[in-house]
Amino acid sequence: MHYSVSPVGFVRSCFKEKFAIPRQPQLAPAARGVLELVPPFDTGDAVAGLEQSSHVWLLFLFHQALEDKPRLKVRPPRLGGNTSMGVFATRATHRPNGIGQSVVRLEKVEPGRLLLSGIDLLDGTPVLDIKPYVPYADSVAEASNTMASAPPTAIDVEWSESALPQAHSHAQRLGEPLVELIEQCLAQDPRPAYQVPPAERVYGVKFWDVQVRWHYPQPERIRVLEVVAD
Repeated sequence: MHYSVSPVGFVRSCFKEKFAIPRQPQLAPAARGVLELVPPFDTGDAVAGLEQSSHVWLLFLFHQALEDKPRLKVRPPRLGGNTSMGVFATRATHRPNGIGQSVVRLEKVEPGRLLLSGIDLLDGTPVLDIKPYVPYADSVAEASNTMASAPPTAIDVEWSESALPQAHSHAQRLGEPLVELIEQCLAQDPRPAYQVPPAERVYGVKFWDVQVRWHYPQPERIRVLEVVAD
């Protein structure tokens, strides 16, 4: 039996590419976006009363990771990318139906759109449903997961002499907490877990409309080299 679903909206996100997106929501509170609803959900009626919630669940599609053949096992980054686990034991993007879920902060409700923060969603992500977060039901005090019992350890992020003023300038232009976004995302160490790059290798990613470039002067330290308009 087959079922069909249609998006209720699409996310306009600070993340323009998959690289450097935090692997879980809330790890980068400065990550912001807007969920733009589509008809018939864009009139305001569908979100009436949602302003009473501080957070919402988003059910969405990993639209750039959809696969024709389901994977039974995946290699989660949390385990270094070299250990296989059953797909249902992980939150890997390679899902049987491409469905993801995230809890994000609801900053503001407007007719036809929701302003969000703490997101981990790529720009253009199709959202299938929105549900209010209910603390007494959604937070289980005795819950455990031995594979992911604590947040990933953050690594140090430092700035070159020119990069920090560049970031502040673009932050002012965008009206976004760009410095905090860069620090929070890079502190999660976006390189593949199994990779130890040479110090001279330069990485880059696009946040909003700026390119951020950095390297690893030491294995556990990031140095932001420049923040320039794309």
